[in-house]
Amino acid sequence: MNSLSSAVSALLRDVARDVVLPRYQNLANHEVEEKTVGELVTIADREAELRLNEGLSRILPEAGLVGEEACAADPGLTAKLETGLNWVIDPIDGTANFASGKPPFAIMVALADAGVIQAGWILDPLTGRLCEASLGQGAWIDGERVEARESGADIPVAGLSVLFLNPADRQAMIDRVEGQFAIADIPRCAGEQYPRIVLGVHDLAAFERTLPWDHAPGALFVNEAGGRVARPDGSPYRLAADPGRGLLAAASPALWDRAAAVLYG
Repeated sequence: MNSLSSAVSALLRDVARDVVLPRYQNLANHEVEEKTVGELVTIADREAELRLNEGLSRILPEAGLVGEEACAADPGLTAKLETGLNWVIDPIDGTANFASGKPPFAIMVALADAGVIQAGWILDPLTGRLCEASLGQGAWIDGERVEARESGADIPVAGLSVLFLNPADRQAMIDRVEGQFAIADIPRCAGEQYPRIVLGVHDLAAFERTLPWDHAPGALFVNEAGGRVARPDGSPYRLAADPGRGLLAAASPALWDRAAAVLYG
């Protein structure tokens, strides 16, 4: 890995050690808030984002900063994603899990240029597992090159994130999947769901909401590992001020085609 990747990896581990893990299972009631209906934020999210901003600004001063919590306060910041070089930051992915004192959760960072994801990092603070990817250069877990593999199950295993679908569309998707895929419980943490596809735990994942900080590192990681992540119509996932709807990830291009036909017709 190059020096930039090494510097970002070290920063994520420092933030996990100094900010995130000390707050894990140690949050006071007033340190957890609902920023929107059903969306939690903790003091650790905010403190971690500040530390990541500081560190990433030192590593690559010319890049802008687009963090989840900053965008919650000022949604207009997402417009930066469409031009220039930007860091995309999710200080704690899986905040609901973190706030309830259970895994999984992750720290995620990506580097994008005019909406095209160039590099991504996903750290599991509890296990120390680090997933990395670089555009055109491949994917790694803890420094070892990895290639996506299917689960080998008789029926492919699907993690369907249908929380943001309306009830009718949610039931319609479940009906289409019946007999085609085995529906698995989702981890409610994209920083865990994408690695599961590469590691052969799940064969595919479908997402309705596609906010950039949730998906930028994982989408690149699966693609660089030889799987496929794309919009339901097959177009590539690019970061934009309007995040759009729908994203399908699979452990192989052939499985992606099969899943797209079943899920989206």
